[in-house]
Amino acid sequence: MIDLPAPLFAVEHRIEQQASMMQIGPSTMPMRPFDLPIPRRRDPEKERAAERQAGLDRPQLPEQDRLAFCLQKAASDPDAAMVEVQTWLGESRDTGQQVRANQCLGLLRSNAGDFAGAAEAFSQAVAGVPKEQEVAAVPLMGMAGNAALAAGQAEAAVSWFDRALAVKGATDNAAQADLQIDRSRALVAQNRLAEAASALDEAHRLAPEDAEGWLLSATLARRQEELDRAQRDIEIAAKYAPRDPRIGLEAGVIAVLSGRDDAARKSWESVIAADKGGEAGQTARGYLEQLGPAPKSVSPETAGKPAS
Repeated sequence: MIDLPAPLFAVEHRIEQQASMMQIGPSTMPMRPFDLPIPRRRDPEKERAAERQAGLDRPQLPEQDRLAFCLQKAASDPDAAMVEVQTWLGESRDTGQQVRANQCLGLLRSNAGDFAGAAEAFSQAVAGVPKEQEVAAVPLMGMAGNAALAAGQAEAAVSWFDRALAVKGATDNAAQADLQIDRSRALVAQNRLAEAASALDEAHRLAPEDAEGWLLSATLARRQEELDRAQRDIEIAAKYAPRDPRIGLEAGVIAVLSGRDDAARKSWESVIAADKGGEAGQTARGYLEQLGPAPKSVSPETAGKPAS
């Protein structure tokens, strides 16, 4: 009996993709307290020189560039980035800067594994966007939803995705498909499987060549023991992303559950070939060990002959 892989819906959140450029760990530096709201009594030049020496130099940048600076700083020095974003929040009086500062804070927290804190930061960012500019808040709503899902708050995640999808004219088809895919994960986490399947069907309509959506619908169908549907969807996923090792893993699981052990071996062997040292390759080796060696074929010459 093959141990099935953990469902791909289980908090495989896109927030990691959104923050992948940062690659940071938990902050170990205590946050610097905000400056008191009184006129400066220190020499500004000396203060900036001290900040530069500490690696906290902040150029005078437009708010959009300051967000990029914050994220760039996070990639090299997460502690300094956290100080920077807290200082930014403390000194900002402009709503737009508050929105961007909270966006950076949310990504920092998610990278540090504080997904509940990240969801709160993204929520604050969304709250800062004026109603008439709600279209601009849709990506932040998606981030909030994924952070909530990663924090185990599936119901809140669904609410965020529903809110994002309700904004008219906000995104193109591909972006809406991504939201539907993420929404399906949150629905599965609530065991609302029929609704999750409908969300994935909508994702297929919006982005028929999105392999991720087909992989997830194949996984969902397999979990519901709809193996014919699972086989169809995994074949479509493989058509659009033939080198994705996750697709090869899922294809093998579907095959073995359908009684096609040889097809399962071929799928998992292809994963090992493509991802020898990776996690997917190790998982495929484990599946092959459980399945056991292929039965030896019997040649026509020896078939039927009694053992000597």
